[in-house]
Amino acid sequence: MSSSPSSARAAAPADADPVPDAPRAPEAAGLAELAARHGLAPSGKRPPLGRYLTALWRHRHFVDAFARARASAKYSKANLGRLWEVGTPLLNAAVYYLIFGLLLQTDRGVEDFIPFLVTGVFVFTFTQQTVLAGVRAISGNLGLIRALHFPRAALPISLALVQMRQMLVTMGVLLVIVMATGQVPQWNWLLAVPVLLLQSLFNTGLALVFARAGAKVSDLAQLMPFVLRTWMYASGVMYSISVMAASAPAPVRFILDVNPAAVYIDLMRFSLIESFTASEMPPHAWWLAAGWAVAVLIGGFVYFWKAEESYGRD
Repeated sequence: MSSSPSSARAAAPADADPVPDAPRAPEAAGLAELAARHGLAPSGKRPPLGRYLTALWRHRHFVDAFARARASAKYSKANLGRLWEVGTPLLNAAVYYLIFGLLLQTDRGVEDFIPFLVTGVFVFTFTQQTVLAGVRAISGNLGLIRALHFPRAALPISLALVQMRQMLVTMGVLLVIVMATGQVPQWNWLLAVPVLLLQSLFNTGLALVFARAGAKVSDLAQLMPFVLRTWMYASGVMYSISVMAASAPAPVRFILDVNPAAVYIDLMRFSLIESFTASEMPPHAWWLAAGWAVAVLIGGFVYFWKAEESYGRD
């Protein structure tokens, strides 16, 4: 016959140590009250957007130093060093000219095809490399993120700055090629400055978007080259959209016209190539360029900021 718990307790020796009660976990509300009383906050808590922007501005020197360090290290193991900054897009342009210009003859209807092609390759490469750098901005710097406290947006912004500085060097080479093909410098060339500025803002927004996406999806870095190659073929890098898509359905033509990569490429061609006129660009091209830059930069920054607490914790 089994004894009840009360009889078991009664049978215990009088001098036996009482069994201590199991410790109770403190209430979450009590912990929160205690933390608030002493001014404590969760580690890595996302600050309000305004305070986050202020902190990012305070770290502007870190952004610049990190960008310089990454630019120096990028080609440190290559024999030609930073010459590859211009060598890579030049080789790409040569390959595309061989395939699309000579073999497939997509140069039909395009006057000054060589500067037309090189401009498209250089401008698209600027966006392409910024996106690829942004994808690895968080996943490739986990040690730094876990060791130091700073606004994580500094990383994709730094990498976008690296690409912008590289594009400035590339622009010098582009101007030489354009002049070598018979283009004469004129005041219209100054329009390349606002085009480059708007594209840089757009690229920075993309870097922020893909930095968050790349931090969550580890395979995104492997997928993006295929996505970017498809985007390049739809952006009129090697052909004239106004010629090739003249008979395309209206929805297709609309998508091609508002494609941001095509807009920035067309504006740069309009700035540097005399034979490329406004009639070959979509209507309101400047407004499209500005709209894409502002929308993607602000949207990308907010999208990145909303996941600030999660970076480096997965």
